[in-house]
Amino acid sequence: MFRPERVFFEKGALSYPLGEKLYHDFQEQPIEVKFTTSHNRVTGIPGKSAMEKFFHAKRTLVVGVRKSREFATCRPSAHYQLPLATGCPGTCEYCYLHTNLSRSPYIRIYVNQKEILEMAEGYINKRLPENTVFEGAATADPLSVEPYSGALAKAITFFADQDHASFHFVTKFIDVQSLLDLEHRGKTRFRFSINNPQVITTYEHATPRLEARLSAAEKVASAGYPLGFMIAPIIAEDDWEKNYSALLDQLHPFSNYTDLTFELITHRFTARAKNVIKDLFPETKLPLDEEKRSFKWGQFGYGKYVYPKEQMALINNFFQEQIAEKFPKAKILYFV
Repeated sequence: MFRPERVFFEKGALSYPLGEKLYHDFQEQPIEVKFTTSHNRVTGIPGKSAMEKFFHAKRTLVVGVRKSREFATCRPSAHYQLPLATGCPGTCEYCYLHTNLSRSPYIRIYVNQKEILEMAEGYINKRLPENTVFEGAATADPLSVEPYSGALAKAITFFADQDHASFHFVTKFIDVQSLLDLEHRGKTRFRFSINNPQVITTYEHATPRLEARLSAAEKVASAGYPLGFMIAPIIAEDDWEKNYSALLDQLHPFSNYTDLTFELITHRFTARAKNVIKDLFPETKLPLDEEKRSFKWGQFGYGKYVYPKEQMALINNFFQEQIAEKFPKAKILYFV
């Protein structure tokens, strides 16, 4: 469970029952509690260097009110992002949030969840009679802060009553107990981000190990949730085929699960991300050699370095064959 070193509150958050409750709860704990004028501009996080500030920010929780009424799009996994939280206490070296949230990597939760879900309902109604899919983890790992926010529980029960919408989110964390007995009616897909143990040990700091994630996934499957695995990033170096084959073997308990999906994302990086990663993790062993990659323009107008076309085809074929053999009832949603 994520335990922050310090908590900042927007004063407006205390106007909501959840904000008031959290404020009183944290005051009774040996945790520094302060106020901030905006959850987007938090000052007072300690650290003499950018690296020190980053790691202290990763232990900082901000409780605020989300005022924007706009939901960002979220391809390829959904139509829209559902903004339940921002940030993640994990410190995975490759994470794209290092660049997206480089100046504010602290973790934010929002107390106006009823208003956020009402906004979601508006988006659903605009697209009727089509089904609208919402992603709850585009810029956060909401499960990591669920003990404080309760936002996933509210979203799951909200979408259970929606005939033309569904919800999904992805996590590396394992505190699933509070969600197991909820009425979800199959409208929420619970996905776990996984990788082979070598990648997790080397690059995914401050996150649960693979075995713990798979144990949590078994509980989720037993609770009847549609289940998914996101294998990301696929790092195709050294003995990658052997390592990823072993990973898929570890998923054998799910081989006959009737509603299982896979999302496959190969390792890629931008020039800016490389610089940020090198600053935060100067000893990183991530494969960041541009000369071994192909340059590709992304959907948001910036370029990134991906595996060459021939290697991408090799990786894709490997996973298509392995998953078809080991998980005949599963569906691969996409490979990028």
